[in-house]
Amino acid sequence: MTRVGITGGIGSGKSLVSQVFEKLGVPVFYADDRAKWLYDHDAQVRWQLISHFGPEIYGEQGLKRAELASRIFRDPEALKTVNRIVHPRVRDKFDGWCRQHSQQPYVLEEAAILFESGGDRELDQTILVYAPRELRIDRVVERDGVSRQAVLDRMKHQVDDEEKIARAGFVIYNDGSRMVIPQILDIHKHLIRK
Repeated sequence: MTRVGITGGIGSGKSLVSQVFEKLGVPVFYADDRAKWLYDHDAQVRWQLISHFGPEIYGEQGLKRAELASRIFRDPEALKTVNRIVHPRVRDKFDGWCRQHSQQPYVLEEAAILFESGGDRELDQTILVYAPRELRIDRVVERDGVSRQAVLDRMKHQVDDEEKIARAGFVIYNDGSRMVIPQILDIHKHLIRK
């Protein structure tokens, strides 16, 4: 089984592309969703976050995501700390999930910060979903109802597009210049044959 990462900058369309792969019968592990689940359900993660950020980082409803986000986007060291706490646990979950899908020709791990976390080094192949920066900003402002500055703050913690393109095995251009489905089908055919 080939382990393939799929990533892209915020607003690139990686989740939509991942859903198309799912329609083709490819199992997809959504690493960001798993990380969000771990924040509230994994005692070790919860304890480490409280130890670092204080008990006020959690409320009755679980992790105060907006509070944590405001801290990590202001402080690169805080972001590194959260990544050191959460990413090994996500990796463990992914490894177990892969064992459950070992009969598949390939599986996908969808992760927003695949290159930033070093997760790409633990995979056999990577797919980047690319869209130009301004288009991504417009998409996220409309989708999330946030300010342009809020999107820029998130973007500054992601590897730039040129580096991602250089590191990716495949690139899907989701910029309106090409149809996305044929690109996905070409990659799917390639990975099935591997």
